[in-house]
Amino acid sequence: MSNVAIIGGGAAGMMAAAAAAKAGHQVRLYEKNEKLGKKLYITGKGRCNLTNACETEELFDAVIHNPKFLYSSFYAFTNQNVMDFVKVHGCPLKTERGNRVFPLSDKSSDVIRAFSRALKELGVSVCLGEEVESLSWEEGRMKGLILKKGGRFVAADRVVVATGGLSYPSTGSTGDGYRFARQTGHKVTKLNPALVPLEVRELSQVKALQGLSLRNVRIQVLLGKKVLYEDFGEMLFTHFGVSGPVILSASSYVARELLKGELVLSVDLKPALDREQLDGRLVRDFQEMKNRQYKNALSRLLPSKMIPVIVERSGILPEKPVNEITREERKALADCLKDFRLTLTGLRDYREAIITQGGVSVGQVNPGTMESKLVEGLYFAGEVLDLDAMTGGYNLQIAFSTGYLAGMCAGQDKENKG
Repeated sequence: MSNVAIIGGGAAGMMAAAAAAKAGHQVRLYEKNEKLGKKLYITGKGRCNLTNACETEELFDAVIHNPKFLYSSFYAFTNQNVMDFVKVHGCPLKTERGNRVFPLSDKSSDVIRAFSRALKELGVSVCLGEEVESLSWEEGRMKGLILKKGGRFVAADRVVVATGGLSYPSTGSTGDGYRFARQTGHKVTKLNPALVPLEVRELSQVKALQGLSLRNVRIQVLLGKKVLYEDFGEMLFTHFGVSGPVILSASSYVARELLKGELVLSVDLKPALDREQLDGRLVRDFQEMKNRQYKNALSRLLPSKMIPVIVERSGILPEKPVNEITREERKALADCLKDFRLTLTGLRDYREAIITQGGVSVGQVNPGTMESKLVEGLYFAGEVLDLDAMTGGYNLQIAFSTGYLAGMCAGQDKENKG
């Protein structure tokens, strides 16, 4: 029987512990927080979007970096397997728009309780408030780990590092896994916040729009004339810039470019109308409001918060009667509506990032087992790896799938491995 140690009690760590224990091995899970699943607790605004109910093949399309690496893990433990596991352990689920899967209760604590029940049933020793200081290995083989408290050595011939990334540091995500990886000779790729709000240069305007949520807009992120990312959906203005689903997804695709320099965000506020249709709409609105001033004639077209900003951008005098607005001025207004531009200056920090982009290089990890190619008996799972995906439950699916594969393979006798 092997001694398997799991470092980290988040999504990947709990799943790894369950999978290793199911194979009949002695499993200890070390979590430095006072409870399991601290980051899981706050995901999905406390509702926990634990996976996406799409076809398994579609999962790969949502992965931004290194999707091919996930082939074995996604098929070893599918989204359906995740749903079945959680339901079997007492947490009913529901599927919402975009195939997002949530606990029926809308409480992430119910998902964590399901995992806690599973670990208890499987006999996993959960060691809370136990921080791991470093790993112990000799001649390319794991020997165990050293705990911070008292510098105590714990023997373990299989160790799964599932410590998460750097996002939401208040939950204990302080990059310990990257340190362990570097200690054992592994490369850690460039790290940056991802699925994170973006900062803009035009602060006075976004502050005026703060709290305004726009639905059904089309966005593009541009580097010069090159389109780096485009999407359709919902965005939100904040005191520092922009957020909301389409912005968070964009951040993961453009983060590395944005760290090099400014980019342009172009928002089409009226994507359902082409330029000609929009001009026709403006003509009709202005005819019906012909006795009004321009600043008071946009209420059918825009949310009230947005009107002063668009009026300013269009260059049309606010008090001008709409029956005096020229065709050229209508074109200028249409330009503002179809191409509302903001200058992206940077990413918010890890405190607001849903995930970390970058991590342990997947080239040094066996995708069929999650075992290190450098140190025998050392496994990596979850956000610590250089893997990231869109919003919608996909990142937790990565954590569950890689955690399961790491735990299952760590819980196998070496001679029985394929």
